[in-house]
Order: sequence, then C-alpha cells, then structure tokens
Amino acid sequence: MLAKLLSATDGERISSAVLSMSPPGRLGDVITSSGVPVFTLDMRPGLRGLVALKRLPRIVRDFAPDLLQGWMYYGNFVAMLSRLYAGGAPGVWNIRQSLEDISREKRYARWAIRLSAFLSSWADAIIYNSISGRVQHEAYGFSTRNGLVIPNGFDLSRFKPSPEARSTLRTELGLESDAQLVGMVARWHPMKDHANFMRAASLILKTHPGVRFVLIGRGMDEHNPELMEIIESLNIGGQVSLLGERADTPVFMAGLDVLVSASAWGEGFPNVLGEAMACGTPCVATNVGDSARVLEEYGGIVPPNDPESLARAVMAYLDLDPASRLEVSNATRGHVKEKYSLSEIAQRYADLYEKIVRSRQ
Repeated sequence: MLAKLLSATDGERISSAVLSMSPPGRLGDVITSSGVPVFTLDMRPGLRGLVALKRLPRIVRDFAPDLLQGWMYYGNFVAMLSRLYAGGAPGVWNIRQSLEDISREKRYARWAIRLSAFLSSWADAIIYNSISGRVQHEAYGFSTRNGLVIPNGFDLSRFKPSPEARSTLRTELGLESDAQLVGMVARWHPMKDHANFMRAASLILKTHPGVRFVLIGRGMDEHNPELMEIIESLNIGGQVSLLGERADTPVFMAGLDVLVSASAWGEGFPNVLGEAMACGTPCVATNVGDSARVLEEYGGIVPPNDPESLARAVMAYLDLDPASRLEVSNATRGHVKEKYSLSEIAQRYADLYEKIVRSRQ
C-alpha cells in the first residue's frame, strides 16, 4: 500500500523519500521506479542490527523532512527517533492491522505493541487503515486523541477485469480455458491461516473435482515444509499450484474465479480484497478486521477457522451462471470505484500532511 500511495501522490505537491529499515527488496525497486528515492538502514535480525541505526542521523539530515511518516509498529519507532535529527518535525504513525488478541503476536511484536501504546500520545496523528484496528488498539491503550482512519485505495487502471489475464493464467498452469481457479494471495504466516484454506479446498473438491487452487506470496512454494505437509496430508497436491512471490498481481487477481482471504486474526483492511474486487473477481473472506465492512453485500463473509463455511461460500460463486457472474463482477468493481479509489485516498493523506505541517508553522 505504501508503494501504491507514493505512486499516486502528486510529486509537485509533496516530495517523498522512503527509509527502509531492512534491505528494501522488490518493493524498493517498485518505489524507486515511481521516482521516489529509497534509503536503507540495512538492519539485520538480532541485536547487532541495532548498530545500523548509526546511519539514521545522516540520512534524515540529508533529506531534511518537514514530516515523518512511520509505517507499521517498528517503522513508527524509527519515525519518532528520526524527529531528533529533523529539527523536531512532526511525526505520523500508520497501523495496518487489527489487534484481537495480543497473545497471538510474536514476542518482539508484543513488546513493540505495548511500547507503542505507551508512546502513542507523542504522535501528531495515528492513521489506521481499518475501523476495527483503531477500536482495538485504542481499547488496548493507544491514544484516543490523535487517531483517524484512512482506508486502503486501489488503482482502477491497473486492477481491472481482463479476459486476457484469465487466458494467460490458465495457459501458464497448463489448464483448459474454462478451468475454474480459486486463489489466495498471502505471505506464509500463522495469521493468514493457509491450513484453513487448504481444508476448505479439500471439501470443495469432493463436489467440484475440476477446480484448481492457486497460491502466491512469500513462502508459497515447494520449499515450505509446513505448507507441503498440509497439502500432502489432505491429498490434494495435484489440484494445488504454488507460484511463490510475484509482481504480476493484477493478472493473478483478474484471472481467478474466486479470491479467498482465510485469515484467523490480525487483518486490518486486506489489500487483496480491494484489488480482486477492482478486477471484478468475487471474494470470500473470514470475518476478521474490516473484511466485512470492505465487502459489504458484494462478497461472502464466513467465520474464521471454519473450512466448511468457507467451502460453501466459495462454491456459491463457482456455481454462478455467466449472466449472474457478470452482474457480480460489475457490482464489485463499482463498489471499489465508489469508495476506495487510490487517487482519493492519496488526496486524504496529502491533506492530512499539509494540515499537520501548517499547524506547526
């Protein structure tokens, strides 16, 4: 979302730069291709990575920002620290997940969340990308004075219905042109609950044996032993394609018959739902974070950790006749266009930044 936001920001109005704590990777290339410079602290795992913070003063002073925007918990800390080297420039936080149960987070994340709650009143503003994320964080102790919600936005010129994408994806997978594809786009993480998706897939195959299931994201490959164990235990390996991390997400989204978000917890505003809906692809999601608010009546919502309900909701879309499917496709894309246009979301960020900077003058 940060990369998309920067691509839609008026460069003449706001000059931006990104400071990546770790090596920036593929998304760093995406951001620089939009004309935004990317710096890195090149931090590595472990306490030795803290030594990399010595690079921070020089980078911040060279760019001399008028405002510092943190992005997620650790980025928020670095934004606050950076204010020491930016003449006390205002600092804005960004929180992009919900917080149903802190015990589900990893140890370092729990520490970061607790410290964030303690320090949260120091931020000039805290942007949440979901209503549920704001409510849950404030209930946990985050400041209620400076929070606001700006949802994710989507580039409708990039994510759009495409018969060519459907054909391209099926050709890549060696499938017939009318093969039905159900996909999930998520990195390997317990909160994403790929096991739930795979169990639902095994149930779907009992009545829809021709359906193919496709996964993309970091860790979605044969080198992931935990994922492979799940697939093999369900005996569905022949119907599952693992495509790893990819850059052609619009092709994937537009090529699916149904997009699934199977998360067990932690979602704020799932980007994948907006992207798929912009492509006119029906979505089924677990009722986590703001998923139900995002889909409204334009998608299927099921309880988390319930593969039977997930399977039924997916099959309802697989069984649509062509006319009904086209109606659903037009309605879902229209919903995103009306409420989550990327240009409008970028405008809201820019307006907030300018308001904060003016208040300091």
